[in-house]
Amino acid sequence: MTPPESREKILIRTSWISTIGNSILSIAKIVIGLVAGSLAVLGDGIDSATDVIISIVMIFTAKIINKPPSRKYAYGYEKAESIATKILSLVIFYAGAQMLISSIQRIFSTEPRELPGMLALYVTVFSIVGKWGLAWYQIKQGKKINSSMLIANAKNMQNDVIISISVLLGLFFTFILHLPILDAITGLVISGFIIKTSISIFMESNIELMDGVKDETIYEKIFEAVERVPGAHNPHRVRSRQIGSMYMIALDIEVDGEITLNEAHEIADAVECSIKEYVENVYDIVVHVEPEGKCHAIEKFGIDKKMIE
Repeated sequence: MTPPESREKILIRTSWISTIGNSILSIAKIVIGLVAGSLAVLGDGIDSATDVIISIVMIFTAKIINKPPSRKYAYGYEKAESIATKILSLVIFYAGAQMLISSIQRIFSTEPRELPGMLALYVTVFSIVGKWGLAWYQIKQGKKINSSMLIANAKNMQNDVIISISVLLGLFFTFILHLPILDAITGLVISGFIIKTSISIFMESNIELMDGVKDETIYEKIFEAVERVPGAHNPHRVRSRQIGSMYMIALDIEVDGEITLNEAHEIADAVECSIKEYVENVYDIVVHVEPEGKCHAIEKFGIDKKMIE
C-alpha cells in the first residue's frame, strides 16, 4: 500500500505536470486556431483549457484527502477524491455535449466555410502526441497509487486525443477531399463516445460514495481467510467499503462460548491477520465476536456466505 505522504506527492506532482502540459497545448491551439481560421482547432483548444481547470481541482483535492480526521469527519477526507471524480465526469459530459451541439449545428449550417491555414494541421499533430503522453503518464501514476481521480482524468485526456484525431481527419477531408461536412459528422460520432465515457465515470464514482466495492470478489476472499483460522466459525454480517484506495472491513464471527475472553481476542486478531494476507490495501478491520450457535436476528446490512454461493 502506498504511504499517504507518497500518495499525496504523486497526486500533486502528476497534477502539476498535467496543468503545465495542458496549458501549453491549450494556448498553442487557441492561438493557432485564431490565426489559421480553424474553428475545429479553436474548439479543441478550449476543450484543453477545461483540462487545466480539472488539473487545478486535482491539486486542491490532493491537499484535502490527506488532512487528518476531525470530529466532523472521523473517517478522514479520502472520499473527496470520489467527489472530485464525479465533478470530472460532469466536466467531460459538458465538453461532449458542447461538441455534440456544435457538430449538429455545423451539419445543418448553410454558411460557406473557408479553408483553414496549414498551421492548424501542425498544431493538431502536436496536440495528439502531447495529449497521448500526458494520458499515458496519468494512467501509470493512477494505477500505481490506485487513484480513481487520476485514472478518470487520464480517460478524459484519451478522449481529447480522439477529439484531436477527429479534428485532424476533418482538416484532411477539408484540404484533400473538399468535404468539410465529414468533419462535422466525425465530431458527432466522437461526441457520443465522450458522453458515454463521462456517464461511465459518473456511475463508477457512485460505488465509493454509496459505500460499495468495485471488486466484489473481496467477499469470497474474506470468507476464505476466516475459514483458515482455527476456532473462527460462521462469518456473517460482513461489510466492506472503500475510502479512497483503502478498504474498511467489518464482520461478525462465532467462537466457542466456553473459551476465555483472551482466547476469543486471539482468534479475532488471527482473523484480522488472515484477511490482510488475502486482501490488499486494508486500512482497518473490525471483528465482532459472538458465542457459537447464537440465534441471529435478520440483519438489514451485510453479506453472509449464502449470498455468494
